[in-house]
Amino acid sequence: MLGWLAYLTVAVVWGSTYFAIALGLESFSPYGMVAARFSLASLLALGLGRLRREPWPPLRELPHLMTVGALLLGVSNALISFAELHVSSGLAAVLAALVPLWLAVFSMAKEPLGSKGWAGLALGLAGVCVLVWPTGGVRVHTGSLVALVAAPIIWSWGTLHGKRFVHGGGLLTNVGLQMATAAVIGLAAAPLLGGFLRGPVTPRALGAIGYLALFGSMLAFSAYIYLAKVWPPAKMGTYAYLNPLVAVLLGSLILHEAFGLRQVLGMAIILGAVALVQVRPKRAEVAA
Repeated sequence: MLGWLAYLTVAVVWGSTYFAIALGLESFSPYGMVAARFSLASLLALGLGRLRREPWPPLRELPHLMTVGALLLGVSNALISFAELHVSSGLAAVLAALVPLWLAVFSMAKEPLGSKGWAGLALGLAGVCVLVWPTGGVRVHTGSLVALVAAPIIWSWGTLHGKRFVHGGGLLTNVGLQMATAAVIGLAAAPLLGGFLRGPVTPRALGAIGYLALFGSMLAFSAYIYLAKVWPPAKMGTYAYLNPLVAVLLGSLILHEAFGLRQVLGMAIILGAVALVQVRPKRAEVAA
């Protein structure tokens, strides 16, 4: 039950963060946003971890925790933010949805997917394309496309690294240390890459940073780290197919964006793909 709750948290909350990142980029640079968002989130997570008297991770696991934080938050997340400066959010969502594919590829030696699993992954990516691919022309920015290809690869590898090497420590404490690592990277990189700000700080951008810190980072990232420990990689990674679905629903309900037959078809394909990947492991266990 906790696994499903964590899965839904990641799918819903991270589905709303594309819009929040776009708002934050009105004032903050990509690494300025990394520094601000993860500085706040890490302090909150570490503080709550101390209030709950969580154990600290073993010293031998600290380098692995920092590696995960650097890869997922200090590099992959920053690449997505950079890409959203130059390409459409639809294209960013499509390429970010490659996370479950790379998780499956990197873990297939120990946890083979089988034909239905691979079919589900391919169908899910097709559904994302139907759902969010722009109807007009797509702006091409070479650096951003490279960033969007690299981001899910780095995210997936970092996720599996943590699953393999990090076993001790409390959840919030570990998450706090990972986010603190990303905050340090942001603080060091921002002055070298154009500074912390891109323009005047607006209330809307500050609100986006607060939302990303509290919900996108502390809540959803904690849920993701928990999920990575209790679910198989390919099954867990299908959250990336639901993120664009959530984004389209929010855009329709809140921003009154178009919601027509193409969106309905894309959602139906995505839900079918998730079912293929989610149900497959359970059937395999019953057969065993």
